[in-house]
Amino acid sequence: MDLPARARAVQRRTVRVLLASQVLGGVGSSTGFSLSTLLAKEITGNAALAGLTGTFAALGAAGASVALSRVMAVRGRRPGLVLGYSVAIGGTLVIVSAARLHAYWLLLLGMALFGWASAVNLQARYAGTDLAPAERRGRALSMVIWAVTIGSILGPNLAHPAEGTARVLGLPPLAGAFLWSGFALAGAALILGLMLRPDPLLIARELRGEDAAAPRRLSLKQSFAVISESPHAVLAIAVVAVSHTVMVSVMSMTPVHMNSDGMSVTVIGLVLSVHISGMYAFSPLVGIAVDRIGRIPVLSAGMAVLAVSCLVVGTAPMGSKPHMVVGLLLLGIGWSCGVVAGSTLLTESSPVEVRPSVQGASDFVMQSSSAGGAALAGLVVGTLGYSWLAGFAVALLAPVAVLVVVTVSRQGGRSVSSVSEDPAPQVP
Repeated sequence: MDLPARARAVQRRTVRVLLASQVLGGVGSSTGFSLSTLLAKEITGNAALAGLTGTFAALGAAGASVALSRVMAVRGRRPGLVLGYSVAIGGTLVIVSAARLHAYWLLLLGMALFGWASAVNLQARYAGTDLAPAERRGRALSMVIWAVTIGSILGPNLAHPAEGTARVLGLPPLAGAFLWSGFALAGAALILGLMLRPDPLLIARELRGEDAAAPRRLSLKQSFAVISESPHAVLAIAVVAVSHTVMVSVMSMTPVHMNSDGMSVTVIGLVLSVHISGMYAFSPLVGIAVDRIGRIPVLSAGMAVLAVSCLVVGTAPMGSKPHMVVGLLLLGIGWSCGVVAGSTLLTESSPVEVRPSVQGASDFVMQSSSAGGAALAGLVVGTLGYSWLAGFAVALLAPVAVLVVVTVSRQGGRSVSSVSEDPAPQVP
């Protein structure tokens, strides 16, 4: 059934505002995160400790996912998204102080706060689906993810001019990236605060009727109880979590690996830009495939692409830029397939009145697992080497492949080409 005219108008405005804010959000998060491991290594001189910056950023994002979803469950998308960016801006200031004081513990604290920006960038994808019809849900979600492309590709390449800003201010060169990140995130927060009106989640509730879909704020335990009743929701969370964990683990240690091979910060930035373009630039095509081919086929393809990417970077000759470019491009594309298809499947497998809480629980699992992956990534690279990290990442994908087979088998031949056919899960 077609959405009412008002809902269509709000949906178009919502997507435009999210596109604009996600560009700046992409600049803010990628500019700082791409150099965080290098800053940590500069402070500590230890590759294993450098990997913990990604861990603390992911832990911060995990906590933010729950906190922001609870805000949005009651007050709507806009207050939660603005709050997340505001906390992340504070994180950039803490990181700049850490660089100046050469304080590793302060850097980790700042990264935990900075991780809130990542949570906002991910939570924003769900705001694009609140008023989207089911047959276009994948495309709506993927367009919001795509908007990060411009900012995320531009961000790592701002490392050199950002270093100049830091020198002018008498700060360590790598601190400049986080100064620029703070300004970009402030711009994103301003756009959302002023222009994401009316709030899409509140309008969606109004159209459904308060009695039919009264807002509910669930605890993590209650959210997991709802998720456990839907095989599709369980599969969706597993795919999103593993896709993100594999991507973060490999990508977070790639700058350290390339730097140890003698590659410059400029080259590292360019390679990371290719990786980020793989994550976001192709997401509209992924979204179309999700809507036309199906959620489960696309997420299965994503798992296969991630495995190939890990094999490429894991077997790359020392100093081989082409291998790293191809491998990281595939890493980004595989991530896009897993996250877009998995997030779409999760959204339609959850009761409408508790979707923000369920979505927050999913992102909590996603970020927590990637935090553990990033911590182990630094340890593996520091003791065994980068190739071993790629091998472990491939092994992590195997259980998800089994879960896909089991889930499809349980469907008994039912269609997987469009929306989930699970019975509606019960809300506790």
